[in-house]
Formats: sequence, C-alpha cells, structure tokens
Amino acid sequence: MTEQRLSKSQLKREMHELQALGEHLMELSHGQLEDIDLPEPLREAVMTASQMKKHGALHRQKQYIGRLMRDTDPESIRRALQRVEHAGREQAAAFKRCERWRERLLEEGKAAFEELLGIFPDIDRQHVRRLLREAHREREEHLPPRAQRALFRFLADLETHRG
Repeated sequence: MTEQRLSKSQLKREMHELQALGEHLMELSHGQLEDIDLPEPLREAVMTASQMKKHGALHRQKQYIGRLMRDTDPESIRRALQRVEHAGREQAAAFKRCERWRERLLEEGKAAFEELLGIFPDIDRQHVRRLLREAHREREEHLPPRAQRALFRFLADLETHRG
C-alpha cells in the first residue's frame, strides 16, 4: 500500500487551518478553555497569547500554537468548541426568555402572571406579586430598578431549575 503524499500547498493549508483553530481557542474565556481537554503546553500557550498585546509577539505565539496543534486531535477540539458555543447560545437564549417574561409581567400584568403560574404552578405567588408591585413603583417613580433586577433573578432561577 502506498502512502499518498500531500502537496506542499495542501500541507500549508492544513497548517493554516490548525493555526486558525488555535486562534479560535484564544477567543474563549479561561473558564471555557478549562472545560476543553487540551494538552497542557497548548493550554498554556493559548492563555499566554490571550494576554499578549504586542503584534509581533502575538503573531509568533499564534504560530507556536499552530505548531502545538499539529500534535493534537483537531476534531476533538472542534467538537469541544461546538459544545462551548452551543452552551453560550443556550445561555443567551435563556437570558432573553427571562427578559421577555419580565417585560410581559410588567406590561401585561395578570394575564402574563396567570400564564407563568400555568407553567410553574409551585412558585411563590406572594413573592412574585411583591416584586411586581415594587417594580411598577420603581418605573413610575423613576427609581433604580432593584425590584426589576430581583424579578429577573427570580425568573432566571426558575429557568435554571426548569430542565
């Protein structure tokens, strides 16, 4: 069986792809980076690069990351990046749902509250009513939105315990 040799151009394209994948890792937060199974030298190189400011040094660090990427399984890193990005999208969607619920509760009043009770029948009704009263008062009197934030946190807590 003969090995198929890759052209110099193909090798160069693959190296650029690996370097781009390494640069994608640099965009992650330290917490997200910790959630991905990476060889320690690569993790350290990525964390170091994220702190660099000078263009020349950063360029060399990216090339170094590209070289380290050659010794990894790029598909497992791509899958891990997809999981991280999916979790970020889910978190953003949950945040938006909580914002919509808060606005609906404040704008629509009883109808939205009854709908919320239909979805979460075990919630502390008195607590939610108190938060709504305070939030309405804050809006009317142009006060800092403490109760609105508390209502949002309450809804976010419901959202996290939903599934």
